[in-house]
Amino acid sequence: MPRNRVVPITAATLGGLVLASSLTACGGDSAASDAKVVTVYSADGLKGENGDGWYDQVFKDFEKETGIKVKYVEGGSGEMVQRAVREKTNPQADLLVTLPPFIQQADGKGLLQKYAPKDSDQVDGADKAADGTWTSVVNNYFGFVYNKKELGQAPTTWEELLAPTYKNKLQYSTPGVAGDGTAVLIKAIHDFGGKDAALAYLKKLQSNNVGPSASTGKLAPKVDKGELLVANGDVQMNYAQSKDMPHLGIWFPAKEGGKPTTFALPYAAGLVTKAPHSAGGRKLLDFMLSRTAQQQVSEIGGGFSARKDVEATDANAIALTKIMDGVEIFEPDWADIDKNLTAYVEDWKSATGS
Repeated sequence: MPRNRVVPITAATLGGLVLASSLTACGGDSAASDAKVVTVYSADGLKGENGDGWYDQVFKDFEKETGIKVKYVEGGSGEMVQRAVREKTNPQADLLVTLPPFIQQADGKGLLQKYAPKDSDQVDGADKAADGTWTSVVNNYFGFVYNKKELGQAPTTWEELLAPTYKNKLQYSTPGVAGDGTAVLIKAIHDFGGKDAALAYLKKLQSNNVGPSASTGKLAPKVDKGELLVANGDVQMNYAQSKDMPHLGIWFPAKEGGKPTTFALPYAAGLVTKAPHSAGGRKLLDFMLSRTAQQQVSEIGGGFSARKDVEATDANAIALTKIMDGVEIFEPDWADIDKNLTAYVEDWKSATGS
């Protein structure tokens, strides 16, 4: 499981999100691999609103060092996997980066090729695929955001969100489409002690819910402006956004009478099968896991390094430690979620009428 190298956590943590990287199946790169471009399909959260995110810095440094330009395509984790599936016979992406369980889903659909990036031995075993198809590049945790100005202080429980205060002022991204949206369902199942109890709660919550959203990243600006009071998100993305969104606060719902909980939701990356520019894709994946790039994860990206040997001591790392203080980390059963995700999402749709 991704271990937060900055936050002192005693509970077991969970593993990861990855960049899909691929070697060509037929021995050697295609001629197109010589082109000075590499295409990344990624879940949102690592690119800054104003060009000041971790991706922005890494892509800039990578181009300067190698002369290879990065073409970037962003969407929800499920959306990116679905796009890669549609293009499977004629792949357009070189790297795929998603949150779990979509990285496992991509692997299961044969979208990823085996490649162990340089220094991946410094990534915990639980944060990378056993068969070498993906590796976490930024560790992260699921969370929620609230408007500090309107609410004063964060809610504490799931049950509070059923209050009339949140009528049409609450929204979460769509399970099965967005990684963070799927995380809402996973956390609710854990916190309420099972799928049926979780769906019964989410059915009640639907009366306050604004409606579906394919992208979690678009919800935080609405919370900051007061259009919403509460939305889902993740620690890395929301912490980075809070630099430009003064009313954004991060919190973790608890079941009434219980402790606030979260689980690891890393950005995982892999090389796409038959990637058109697989040589460039391998170079970029190596670059993302380099010590320099990993030291920038907290300092620039507001996240947690995927490498065990990188200790962050910057101001962001200290602030992230405080955010995670007192939050219980649990580990989802990813094998079960990967196997039953479609059924869980269909049950959620039935329960909520979505």
